[in-house]
Amino acid sequence: MSVLECNGLNAAAKTPSIKPHVLSGEGDVKKPMVVSDRIDVDIDRGSVCQYLGYKDDVEPSARIESLLDEYIEGTRHLTEPAYSYIISDIERVEGSRTLVKGRIVFKSEVIARLLERCKKVAVFILTIGSRLEETAGRLADDGLIVEAYVLDAIGSSVAESLADVVQSKIRDVARAQGLCISRRFSPGYCDWDINQQRVLFRAMDGDSAGVCLSDMHMMAPQKSISGIIGIGLCDQGVESYNPCETCNKRNCPGRRL
Repeated sequence: MSVLECNGLNAAAKTPSIKPHVLSGEGDVKKPMVVSDRIDVDIDRGSVCQYLGYKDDVEPSARIESLLDEYIEGTRHLTEPAYSYIISDIERVEGSRTLVKGRIVFKSEVIARLLERCKKVAVFILTIGSRLEETAGRLADDGLIVEAYVLDAIGSSVAESLADVVQSKIRDVARAQGLCISRRFSPGYCDWDINQQRVLFRAMDGDSAGVCLSDMHMMAPQKSISGIIGIGLCDQGVESYNPCETCNKRNCPGRRL
């Protein structure tokens, strides 16, 4: 029996009981759309290695390679992917403040410069559930630090892959209306304060895919992502907007060029 089997990897997954809402006419979402079925999320080995700190030209050790082989195959039993998003109209942009329908206000110069190009904004929250992080915690408690670290990296990679899936679905909604989408942006990056997490959760009107927010604006489960995606006319530079191109923080871990 493998280490992960002892720590619950092969236990039967419980599917969250979340009732999906239905999309209304012309692609607008009147209530957040929540999905809680078994979404097929790819696990990118290269992405996992990056989370482990490996550069593209560095091969993992034989021990890490062995753990990756075992854990990537078994991790699907530990993930319960779910997401929620809502698409709202942008009312106006005033300096660094963006006012969104429903009395939602984003405060960020970077976000304002994006959304002044857009007609709508998609707010999303997603998670892979808590079972993987709980298993990683048990591994660490048992002194299996390397194993826990590898499993945690896989969880981070799965969460990012799920974000790619959500972004693709929002792109399909936008494309059906002849619109394009931006990159995704999350509170805590660029000049967007982490305390704006609470604004995103308020925008979801209670449907947050089972994700909770602490008083310190941290999400639980930990392997969760919240953020926005701008939606606008394709000739307004929505797709190409990238604040990293003019940012002087060369060592920023979130830098996208």
